[in-house]
Parts: sequence; C-alpha cells; structure tokens
Amino acid sequence: MAINNWYKDKVFYQIWPRSFKDGNGDGMGDLYGVYEKLDYIKSLGCDGIWFSPLYPSPGVDCGYDISDYYGIAEEFGGMDAFKKVLDGAHERGMKVIMDLVVNHTSDQHEWFQKSRQRIDPYTDYYIWRPAKPNGKLPNNWDSLFEGKAWAWDDVRKEYYMHLFAIQQADLNMDNPLVREEVKNILRFWLDMGVDGFREDVITFISKPEGLPDDKFMPASKGIFMFNHGPHLHEYLEEFKRDVFDKYDAMILAEAPLVTPKKALEYIDENNNPVLDMMIQFATQEADSFMTDYIHMPFNLRKLKRTYSKWQTKLDGKGWNMLYIENHDHPRMVSRYGSDDFQKESAKMLAVSYLFQKGTPFIYQGQEIGMTNWYPSDPEMYEDVQTRWQYFNVATKKSPKKRLERLWHGSRDSARTPVQWSAEENAGFTTGKPWFYVNDNYKEINVADQETDENSVLNFYRKAISLRRELSSVRNGNYKEYGKASRHLYTYSREDGKEKILVVCSFSKKKNRKWKVPEGFDISTSELLLNNYESLDGITLKPYETRVYRWRKI
Repeated sequence: MAINNWYKDKVFYQIWPRSFKDGNGDGMGDLYGVYEKLDYIKSLGCDGIWFSPLYPSPGVDCGYDISDYYGIAEEFGGMDAFKKVLDGAHERGMKVIMDLVVNHTSDQHEWFQKSRQRIDPYTDYYIWRPAKPNGKLPNNWDSLFEGKAWAWDDVRKEYYMHLFAIQQADLNMDNPLVREEVKNILRFWLDMGVDGFREDVITFISKPEGLPDDKFMPASKGIFMFNHGPHLHEYLEEFKRDVFDKYDAMILAEAPLVTPKKALEYIDENNNPVLDMMIQFATQEADSFMTDYIHMPFNLRKLKRTYSKWQTKLDGKGWNMLYIENHDHPRMVSRYGSDDFQKESAKMLAVSYLFQKGTPFIYQGQEIGMTNWYPSDPEMYEDVQTRWQYFNVATKKSPKKRLERLWHGSRDSARTPVQWSAEENAGFTTGKPWFYVNDNYKEINVADQETDENSVLNFYRKAISLRRELSSVRNGNYKEYGKASRHLYTYSREDGKEKILVVCSFSKKKNRKWKVPEGFDISTSELLLNNYESLDGITLKPYETRVYRWRKI
C-alpha cells in the first residue's frame, strides 16, 4: 500500500497508448511518442501517469485481452522503450501505474491454450463447465460485450466463461495457483519500479459457488451474481498481505455499480483497507441508464447527488478518485456540456470536479476539450462492444437511429487520436493512423491552444495549479448549495485557513440567474478562476464557472 498516502497529492494523466502519440511513424501510438510528451504532461501540473494496457495482445479489446503479462507489446516499442519512459517519468518526479487485468486473459494466452488441452497445472486456470443435460448453457448470464457469457471450445468439449469479449476467457481465481500467478505478475512490475496498478473490473474476480442463474435477467446481465463475489475481499487481502504491503504502491480498483457504503468495505482507512481508491461509474450515469447505450436526457440533479454522496460519505474515512473522462466512455463535452459551447463547457466541466476532495485523473485529450466523434458508417467503429451493439441490439430501429445510439454511447469517441496540431492526421502520426481522426482537429488541437492564454489547455493548467495552492481543496469540508437546481452546481470547500465557493452553470441560457448562498458575500471575495473575460454580477453566461475565495485571518 502507498506509504504516507502519496497519491492524495497527485494529479494523474491517463494514457490510452494506441491513440496518444505515434513516435515512429507507423500509425500506432507508442512509447516513443509518450517519451516525447513527458514534459507536456508535466506542464499540465500532472505528476502521475496511468497507462492503459501496454502488454502483448491480439487486440480484440484493444489491449484488454492480454496474451503475455510479462512483456510490452512491440507495437508500442517493447520493454526497452517502456523502461526509458519509466525512468523519464521518475526523473521528472512523476509516478507511473499500470493496468492490471486479471479477471480474464486472451484466449491466445499460453495458460488458456494449455487449459483447453487439460495440461496440468493449467487445467483449472479458467472457468470451464459442461453443457447441461438438456443441452443448455451452464447458466443464464450474459457477456457485457457480446452475447451470452459462455463460449464452446471444440478442443476441450466444454464451455468457458467470458464476461466480456468471446476471446477474453475468465480466470478461475478460486484456484490458488491462479492467485500465485497474479502475485508474481505484481512483483515483476513493482520490482521494475512501477508505482502501482489500476485494477480492471477487479470486483468481478470472485464468482459465486455453483454459478447459479440470476433471477434479475435479462436486465442485470448477471452482474448481481459476479460483482463483489463471496471471496473478493479475501483475495484482495491476500494480494495486499503477500505483495502490496512490501512495496510503496498505490492500488486503484475499477468497481462497476459500487456505492460509497460498499466502497468503504475496501478503502476505509480506519479499518485495514485492502485498496487505496475505487473508480465508481455513477458520475457517468447522469445521461444514461446502466450503460452508455441507453441514452437519456442529461440530469444535473442526478450528477450532483452522485458528487455530493461520494464527497460526504467518504469524508474522514476513504479517499475519492475523481474523474469525468476515461477510455471507456464518450467525451464529456458532448455529453454533459455542449459541442456548440465547446470551449466554455470544457472549462466548466474541469472546475466541476477538480476542486472536490480526492485525486483527480485527466484523460488524454480532455485537457483540450476533445469532443465526440460522429462517423457516417457503423463499419468505421473499431470497438468490439460498439460493433455488437449496432449489429445485435435494437435491430428493429432504423439504421440511422442505430448509428445515433453509437454516437451517444460508443467508447470509440474517446479513442480517436489525440489532436496535437492542425497538420495532417492532427499531428498524431506521419504515417497512416490506425484509427480515424476526429474531423474537428483543425479547430481543436494542442498547438493552437498552447499559444492562446484563454484556451481550454491553459485553463486546465491554471485550475490544476490553483487546486495545489488551496489548502481547502486538499483537506477542507465539502458542502453543496441549491440542490434542487436543474442548471447550477454550487459547492464550497472550507478549512481553518480559507473557504472557496465553486459555481458551475450547466445551461446554454444566456442570462441564468444565480442566487448567492447565504453566508457568502461576493464583494469581499477574491475571484480566483472564471471562464469568461468579464462577469455580469449574479447573471451567468452559458456554461459559466467561477471560483471565489475568502481568507480567514
């Protein structure tokens, strides 16, 4: 576990390697490109990097189908390039965490190939089951990506479980040998100098005994059976005791459907925590239901309830991981903000979460306000989940409506190459990009924003610098105001030295009235940050945001 909780004072930058920066001209983002941009990441005020998977992989799920846990894919530059980036980051005072993906492996992994042939000791490394006597599947669970959660293997003559893509076979974590494999993987990277892990869907690794049917199907897809399984805490404690307690490492866990109460079972600092932080999905559900593909009108009150619940329920007990974007969800400007007010809403969204209590994560391209991608043909999508949604879900809708579902829900909107300049291919590569570049790269790119003091990029720099200066952001109490408002999010942070007031308008309306909370006298405050050149009293412009401070004598 992280000694002295160093992660609490960090700001992390997430890199999805394929689309960050191509350094050798082959069209694929790589570690050469990352090394080029270390100073850029540092210039944002970020002093930590989270890498999405860099391991060798067939690429069915863009690296989350791992075939070798002990290597770095050659397409990213191999191990030497990774060590150069790791050393370069550490020289700049930056931490580096890796993705740990151990709920499943690629079906091309050596373990799976030997398991399907019943070669010891790998026979029970995965979750295998025969067909039921009536020929039905072992249970009624669905895959979260494509079809049912079971695939037939002609070699072994049994079904194997895959909660995600068919080529992502679930490991049998109940097998002690599998847990030893996980611990060996952890030690390998920690000994190399990696500073921790983001653990992919780690709350799925313990399945219930007997793998019973889920009575809430089909709506649940089985998730209520395999999420937070019976031995999850036991296995996380084992990993902590045998590995993490011996290293100064941060453990961040992805946790679908987790609540603050549930999270505290794992991260309560007063009760022997097995994790440092958890990634909740609730902040991504203000315009959807259960999945990004079930699109609904944006509901600010729902978002505010989530923000405030996590801020208050964890206060003094656990630590928040703060984010508004990552590789698994469409771009936030296009969802909770507005493409028409791209610059204004991108800045407002930054403020909405950067001044909360916790460790912020910024996803590549978020810092320039990258937007969703709107392709004209579903075949242009790369993501396995997206393609399944188009060709197998809501098929009675017209092709246009089905395509619009992808515009709202596809992860590929977050995976278009980072827009570095207005040059060809957005400056991402001198070759042919592995994936489509968003058409708006000439209007939204790093190079142009570097020279504009009022750009989204430079606003992020100011905001990150400011949150580091403010003692109330690190340690202060949180309080929300105007909870019933459908358009404004207002909250304060206060400690013994200062209090700040954060105002965020989620409205396109030009003259949105704002009621100053009782007890705050704006005339005696310092205006620390805002996204318009001029203020108009208590009348807010579209997507306006302000941060005020009062010092205590």
